[in-house]
Amino acid sequence: MEEERIKVLSFPSDSPPLSIIAAAKIAGIALPTQTSTSGSLTLSFSNGLELHGNYVILRYIGRVAAIRNFYGDDAFHAAQIDEWLEYAPTLLLGSEFENACSYMDIYMEKRTFFVSHSFSIADIAIWSGLAGAGQRWESLRKSSKYRNLVRWYNSVSAEYSDALNEVTALYVGKKGLGKQVAAKPKEQKSADGNSSDKVNLGSRPSSEIDLPYAELGKVRLRFAPEPSGYLHIGHSKAALLNQYFAQRYQGEVILRFDDTNPTKESNEFVENLIKDVETLGIKYQKITYTSDYFPKLMDMAEKLIKEGKAYVDDTPREQMQKERMNGIESKCRSNSVEENLKLWKEMIAGSERGLQCCLRGKLDMQDPNKSLRDPVYYRCNPVPHHRIGAKYKLYPTYDFACPFVDAEEGITHALRSSEYHDRNAQYYRIQEDMGMRKVHIYEFSRLNMVYTLLSKRKLLWFVQNGKVDGWDDPRFPTVQGIVRRGLKIEALIQFILEQGASKNLNLMEWDKLWTINKKIIDPVCPRHTAVIEERKVLLTLTDGPDEPFVRIIPRHKKYDGAGEKATTFTKRIWIDYADAEYISVNEEVTLMDWGNAIVKEIIKDQDGNITQLVGVLHLQGSVKTTKLKLTWLAETSELVNLSLVEFDYLITKKKLEEGEDFLDALNPCTKKETAAIGDSNIRNLKQGEILQLERKGYFRCDVPFVRPSKPVVLIAIPDGRQQSMLK
Repeated sequence: MEEERIKVLSFPSDSPPLSIIAAAKIAGIALPTQTSTSGSLTLSFSNGLELHGNYVILRYIGRVAAIRNFYGDDAFHAAQIDEWLEYAPTLLLGSEFENACSYMDIYMEKRTFFVSHSFSIADIAIWSGLAGAGQRWESLRKSSKYRNLVRWYNSVSAEYSDALNEVTALYVGKKGLGKQVAAKPKEQKSADGNSSDKVNLGSRPSSEIDLPYAELGKVRLRFAPEPSGYLHIGHSKAALLNQYFAQRYQGEVILRFDDTNPTKESNEFVENLIKDVETLGIKYQKITYTSDYFPKLMDMAEKLIKEGKAYVDDTPREQMQKERMNGIESKCRSNSVEENLKLWKEMIAGSERGLQCCLRGKLDMQDPNKSLRDPVYYRCNPVPHHRIGAKYKLYPTYDFACPFVDAEEGITHALRSSEYHDRNAQYYRIQEDMGMRKVHIYEFSRLNMVYTLLSKRKLLWFVQNGKVDGWDDPRFPTVQGIVRRGLKIEALIQFILEQGASKNLNLMEWDKLWTINKKIIDPVCPRHTAVIEERKVLLTLTDGPDEPFVRIIPRHKKYDGAGEKATTFTKRIWIDYADAEYISVNEEVTLMDWGNAIVKEIIKDQDGNITQLVGVLHLQGSVKTTKLKLTWLAETSELVNLSLVEFDYLITKKKLEEGEDFLDALNPCTKKETAAIGDSNIRNLKQGEILQLERKGYFRCDVPFVRPSKPVVLIAIPDGRQQSMLK
């Protein structure tokens, strides 16, 4: 179908599609327009066919326009353009407008256009979204807040001034400044009204969550952690999204260990990463290691040297970094193939001369994207490898190994967090130089949590300096740490999938995750009773049972599966001091799981502290009339000693700014232990079992009962809402 067969573009009078009209003007495509009352956006053709929807029509204009690369010069760039078309509606959301501007300002720091090196319909879509925002954008444009974005916007406005000025004069003015311009197609809104970039994997039909270029039954993904630490909540998002797409497309996931840095890696980390991946329920097809491919990677490096696509460089590291920043070519860049091969052999031997060198790719030292400025492919490292010993004296970088192994293993889609966006071009260029099959990159936003460090280097500092008990410490964001603190994996999966494959940078609250967790554990976890040891108060019921007796009652009143527990009833019972303080003489209170009692006497010491209470049972009293509902324990030798442990964040700032030292934000007090006594049934708890101590919160059994002198250790589980009763 040719563009001259276009009949008319129809749109609602209050929603002219600025991006389509601007694209047609710039491309010189005749586009008759008319307003309609149907409320739909339609491009009609003379043969009776129609296209509907803003970005469907914009893509059509991009394809038929006689402008080079208007819709990308290959499938990958077209897919990148599609991503920006999906992102553009964010500018129509009032609450998200400045967040979007901030994100794009950072993105455009080193770029001239939004995709590759050519003006495209992605630029038109974003430009139209900003122009259509009217006064709101104009105010920001005049400020110095978003310099990179304004530079790009002004450049586009000047380059295509005739067409764009005509369009804005006709349509933006007609709509009124600050009002919505481009119609937002229904198919790009999720159930909650947000743009489709924020996909809710948990609730939306799976058919709506697509992996570009995916074929049913042919998708192969990989989850590739570096074995230099334990899996943390950020890695979990990548792992679970890989599994989601594998299931969605009836494909498979490979678990690959990116073991290219022997200085940081160990078998301990490999073993625990496997454990963590299995804890998450990831069904991987097989385990591989980048080190399995070291011989092939060496051959590929030598091939690139011989083809003039790589060279050996002995420039000192700091000087090399400065040269890359400034686009200065290394003095070694023009070395002959023979000289490079000679130095390459020195590197392989780990000789004194070889240790001074690294292997670099010969890409483009003038590229605005600095990742393409001759990245390092191999570095010498005499440290033995944890799997293969001292066989090698040099190791490939992640940048070199990853695109090779992805292609070699038949990976169809590499899921990477958007923080690596600028390195995507490098990934594809290296694959191209290697002559290997192209692997599609699919981006998602990195998961960041408030008051949380996810850098393995920083987490290692806490371990090495004894600030935590290990990588599974409940204060750590590792999978083992948060599970030990009482998080159910189902809650983590739900939390992560609710965010979907969003490209937006997220700083998430822990409270949301713990709220999801509470909804999972509360309906099923057993109820037990504890009294804080310090200043606990004895309540003597003068008409209570002369001989203790036991009743068997449910551990959870609404869930039979929790089982039963034995509760002892006696004349003398323990209650918390904090409860005793609120009781008045002759007040009727409710003793939970027993009935009402009336406190007749409050005995205090010389300092005014309550030491004892005396009362009588009033079992016929109504629990509805009492103000205080008290937990209590019978005074018996069967009570269990408890240590109730609470944790706080390791740092005191929600988010560390770039360049800010985490050591300056350390929380001086992150652990609190409270001695308590618990009911006799607690001695039957198993390690890992979750329970609720009534009126005190949820806990996970960390150390079960061994002997009376050693307390059972219960770790407090946050519920996303209440402040601890232990404080």
